[in-house]
Amino acid sequence: MGLDLYAGTLTRYYARNWKSTVQQWAEANGYTFNRMGPDGPMEQEQKPDPAEVQAAMEGWQDSLLAALKAGGTQCPPWPENNEAPYYTDKPDWDAYHALLLAAACKTAGQEVPATVDKGLGEGFWERPVVKEAAESWKGALFAGAELWLPFPESFYFRCPNPLGNEVVIGTTAGLEKELARINDLLWQAGEEEILGWQYTEGYPADAQISPDGKLCRVAENARYDTLSLAKLAYSLFWQAARFSRENQAPIVLDY
Repeated sequence: MGLDLYAGTLTRYYARNWKSTVQQWAEANGYTFNRMGPDGPMEQEQKPDPAEVQAAMEGWQDSLLAALKAGGTQCPPWPENNEAPYYTDKPDWDAYHALLLAAACKTAGQEVPATVDKGLGEGFWERPVVKEAAESWKGALFAGAELWLPFPESFYFRCPNPLGNEVVIGTTAGLEKELARINDLLWQAGEEEILGWQYTEGYPADAQISPDGKLCRVAENARYDTLSLAKLAYSLFWQAARFSRENQAPIVLDY
């Protein structure tokens, strides 16, 4: 399964009132798009009622904020509705893991490998350099966060998400601090350069559109440039974090 980044209200996310970049591209170019879930194409499922979803998200938020307050952490609420704008893009797993691997290597004083194998995620968290970073980093990224909430303080915790699955939850402030730390370690890049990476870095082309409009495979890439993938993922996470802060919206890893 691929990895998408979504930043927006949880109501829109769980009501499935959003479209991934692949879905947007497919629809714009006349292709059929089916989002697959564990039980088959998700488009065949009846979408939940947005009003019910919003009520559930507000209830989850109230319970979460009350629990944090009881533990001594006062956090502000964020708006939940089914109309607010959202941000999304697709780093996919290899770019996400390349970013973490590069940060882990730099943290440990090791050389970042020039290339990584496709399917980098297999056994990723068992790599010695990654395990070492997970122990010393003290941030949500290396704790395996799947959700970030738009809080102004930097911390992370483990608790059930709105579906009842226990996950690591970070904060927007914390994610921005971690991204700043990674940038200091690897590039010291400015905003313009970071924004440009979404267009200049990432995966080599393995398909193209033929003159008759068909999608054709042109290569089978088994290895990727590590830092190029890391730059792509960094740019997308950086943009998601900025959107989250400016719009007071959560960030979700969608897969």
